[in-house]
Amino acid sequence: MRYDWKRLYSELSDCRKCGLCEARHNIVIGDGNPHAKLMFIGEGPGRDEDLQGIPFVGAAGQLLDKMLRAIDIERQDVYIANVVKCRPPNNRVPTYEEASMCLPYLRAQYALVRPEIVVCLGATAARNIIDKDIYITRDRGRWIEKNSVWFMATYHPAALLRDESKKRDAWEDLKSIKRRYDSIAKQQNT
Repeated sequence: MRYDWKRLYSELSDCRKCGLCEARHNIVIGDGNPHAKLMFIGEGPGRDEDLQGIPFVGAAGQLLDKMLRAIDIERQDVYIANVVKCRPPNNRVPTYEEASMCLPYLRAQYALVRPEIVVCLGATAARNIIDKDIYITRDRGRWIEKNSVWFMATYHPAALLRDESKKRDAWEDLKSIKRRYDSIAKQQNT
Protein backbone atom coordinates (compact mmCIF):
# COMPACT_ATOMS: atom_id res chain seq x y z
CA MET A 1 0.00 0.00 0.00
CA ARG A 2 1.38 3.41 -0.95
CA TYR A 3 0.92 6.32 1.39
CA ASP A 4 1.06 10.04 1.07
CA TRP A 5 1.07 12.24 4.20
CA LYS A 6 -2.67 12.90 3.99
CA ARG A 7 -3.53 9.22 3.78
CA LEU A 8 -1.12 8.33 6.59
CA TYR A 9 -2.60 10.92 8.95
CA SER A 10 -6.13 9.96 7.95
CA GLU A 11 -5.57 6.25 8.56
CA LEU A 12 -3.82 6.87 11.86
CA SER A 13 -6.46 9.32 13.11
CA ASP A 14 -8.75 6.52 14.28
CA CYS A 15 -6.34 3.57 14.53
CA ARG A 16 -7.60 0.82 16.83
CA LYS A 17 -5.28 -2.01 15.76
CA CYS A 18 -4.03 -2.71 19.28
CA GLY A 19 -4.94 -2.05 22.90
CA LEU A 20 -2.70 1.00 23.18
CA CYS A 21 -5.55 3.03 21.69
CA GLU A 22 -7.70 2.49 24.78
CA ALA A 23 -5.96 5.00 27.07
CA ARG A 24 -4.41 7.44 24.61
CA HIS A 25 -5.19 11.14 24.48
CA ASN A 26 -3.49 11.69 21.13
CA ILE A 27 -1.88 9.63 18.42
CA VAL A 28 1.71 10.80 18.18
CA ILE A 29 2.72 10.47 14.55
CA GLY A 30 5.86 12.50 13.92
CA ASP A 31 7.45 15.93 13.91
CA GLY A 32 9.95 17.89 11.88
CA ASN A 33 11.06 18.19 8.29
CA PRO A 34 9.13 15.72 6.11
CA HIS A 35 12.10 15.67 3.70
CA ALA A 36 14.91 15.45 6.25
CA LYS A 37 18.21 13.75 5.56
CA LEU A 38 18.31 12.70 9.23
CA MET A 39 15.54 10.76 10.98
CA PHE A 40 15.37 9.85 14.67
CA ILE A 41 13.19 6.97 15.86
CA GLY A 42 12.31 6.41 19.50
CA GLU A 43 10.27 3.82 21.34
CA GLY A 44 6.91 5.45 21.92
CA PRO A 45 5.18 8.49 23.36
CA GLY A 46 5.43 9.36 27.03
CA ARG A 47 2.93 11.32 29.10
CA ASP A 48 3.81 14.75 27.69
CA GLU A 49 3.86 13.46 24.13
CA ASP A 50 0.48 11.76 24.59
CA LEU A 51 -1.00 15.01 25.89
CA GLN A 52 0.49 17.22 23.16
CA GLY A 53 0.44 14.79 20.21
CA ILE A 54 4.09 15.56 19.36
CA PRO A 55 7.07 13.20 19.85
CA PHE A 56 9.92 14.06 22.20
CA VAL A 57 8.50 17.12 23.97
CA GLY A 58 8.98 15.97 27.58
CA ALA A 59 12.24 15.88 29.53
CA ALA A 60 13.82 13.39 27.11
CA GLY A 61 12.75 15.53 24.18
CA GLN A 62 14.22 18.64 25.73
CA LEU A 63 17.50 16.77 26.15
CA LEU A 64 17.32 15.59 22.53
CA ASP A 65 16.86 19.21 21.43
CA LYS A 66 19.97 20.21 23.43
CA MET A 67 21.91 17.31 21.95
CA LEU A 68 20.99 18.38 18.43
CA ARG A 69 21.92 22.01 19.12
CA ALA A 70 25.28 20.81 20.49
CA ILE A 71 26.11 19.47 17.01
CA ASP A 72 24.62 22.47 15.18
CA ILE A 73 21.52 20.70 13.93
CA GLU A 74 18.09 22.18 14.54
CA ARG A 75 15.08 20.06 15.45
CA GLN A 76 13.11 21.46 12.49
CA ASP A 77 15.81 20.10 10.14
CA VAL A 78 15.29 16.46 11.21
CA TYR A 79 12.28 14.16 11.32
CA ILE A 80 11.34 12.47 14.60
CA ALA A 81 9.02 9.50 15.00
CA ASN A 82 8.45 6.52 17.29
CA VAL A 83 7.98 2.80 16.80
CA VAL A 84 4.50 2.96 18.38
CA LYS A 85 2.20 5.93 17.98
CA CYS A 86 0.22 5.59 21.24
CA ARG A 87 1.55 5.71 24.79
CA PRO A 88 2.05 2.34 26.46
CA PRO A 89 0.54 2.29 29.98
CA ASN A 90 2.98 3.51 32.66
CA ASN A 91 5.58 4.09 29.92
CA ARG A 92 6.27 0.37 29.69
CA VAL A 93 8.12 -1.06 26.68
CA PRO A 94 5.70 -1.81 23.83
CA THR A 95 5.09 -5.49 23.22
CA TYR A 96 6.15 -7.18 20.02
CA GLU A 97 2.51 -7.32 18.93
CA GLU A 98 1.96 -3.61 19.59
CA ALA A 99 5.11 -2.66 17.70
CA SER A 100 4.21 -4.91 14.78
CA MET A 101 0.83 -3.16 14.43
CA CYS A 102 2.53 0.26 14.12
CA LEU A 103 5.54 -0.71 12.01
CA PRO A 104 3.68 -0.33 8.69
CA TYR A 105 2.99 3.30 9.65
CA LEU A 106 6.64 3.85 10.56
CA ARG A 107 7.71 2.28 7.27
CA ALA A 108 5.35 4.65 5.47
CA GLN A 109 6.90 7.62 7.29
CA TYR A 110 10.36 6.38 6.35
CA ALA A 111 9.31 5.99 2.70
CA LEU A 112 7.83 9.48 2.63
CA VAL A 113 10.77 11.21 4.37
CA ARG A 114 13.43 9.20 2.51
CA PRO A 115 16.21 9.94 5.02
CA GLU A 116 19.84 9.15 4.36
CA ILE A 117 20.60 8.64 8.05
CA VAL A 118 18.39 6.91 10.64
CA VAL A 119 19.28 7.06 14.33
CA CYS A 120 17.48 4.61 16.59
CA LEU A 121 17.11 6.00 20.09
CA GLY A 122 17.19 3.06 22.49
CA ALA A 123 16.85 -0.69 22.32
CA THR A 124 13.20 -0.88 21.27
CA ALA A 125 13.76 1.25 18.18
CA ALA A 126 17.04 -0.49 17.34
CA ARG A 127 15.54 -3.98 17.67
CA ASN A 128 12.55 -3.11 15.51
CA ILE A 129 14.53 -1.21 12.87
CA ILE A 130 18.10 -2.50 12.69
CA ASP A 131 18.30 -6.02 14.13
CA LYS A 132 16.21 -7.94 16.65
CA ASP A 133 19.38 -9.11 18.43
CA ILE A 134 20.96 -5.69 18.92
CA TYR A 135 22.15 -4.58 22.36
CA ILE A 136 22.58 -0.86 22.88
CA THR A 137 25.49 -1.17 25.30
CA ARG A 138 27.35 -3.44 22.87
CA ASP A 139 26.26 -2.06 19.49
CA ARG A 140 25.63 1.64 19.99
CA GLY A 141 27.62 3.99 17.80
CA ARG A 142 28.18 1.43 15.05
CA TRP A 143 27.10 2.39 11.52
CA ILE A 144 25.20 -0.11 9.39
CA GLU A 145 24.41 0.61 5.75
CA LYS A 146 21.23 -0.79 4.22
CA ASN A 147 20.11 0.20 0.73
CA SER A 148 22.34 3.30 0.74
CA VAL A 149 20.89 4.51 4.06
CA TRP A 150 23.05 4.71 7.18
CA PHE A 151 21.63 3.37 10.47
CA MET A 152 22.98 3.78 13.99
CA ALA A 153 21.66 2.90 17.43
CA THR A 154 22.44 5.06 20.43
CA TYR A 155 21.09 5.64 23.90
CA HIS A 156 17.61 7.04 24.29
CA PRO A 157 17.73 10.49 25.92
CA ALA A 158 15.60 9.11 28.80
CA ALA A 159 18.41 6.63 29.55
CA LEU A 160 20.86 9.55 29.73
CA LEU A 161 18.60 11.30 32.22
CA ARG A 162 18.61 8.17 34.41
CA ASP A 163 22.32 7.36 34.04
CA GLU A 164 24.71 10.22 33.39
CA SER A 165 27.64 7.82 32.90
CA LYS A 166 26.23 7.09 29.42
CA LYS A 167 26.55 10.72 28.31
CA ARG A 168 30.18 10.39 27.18
CA ASP A 169 29.33 7.54 24.81
CA ALA A 170 26.25 9.43 23.61
CA TRP A 171 28.42 12.47 22.87
CA GLU A 172 30.77 10.31 20.76
CA ASP A 173 27.73 8.98 18.88
CA LEU A 174 26.47 12.52 18.31
CA LYS A 175 29.81 13.63 16.89
CA SER A 176 29.75 10.62 14.57
CA ILE A 177 26.22 11.50 13.46
CA LYS A 178 27.32 15.06 12.74
CA ARG A 179 30.30 13.87 10.67
CA ARG A 180 28.07 11.57 8.61
CA TYR A 181 25.44 14.32 8.23
CA ASP A 182 28.05 16.87 7.07
CA SER A 183 29.60 14.34 4.69
CA ILE A 184 26.25 13.70 3.00
CA ALA A 185 25.54 17.44 2.76
CA LYS A 186 28.99 18.00 1.22
CA GLN A 187 28.44 15.23 -1.36
CA GLN A 188 25.13 16.76 -2.35
CA ASN A 189 26.68 20.20 -2.79
CA THR A 190 29.42 19.02 -5.17
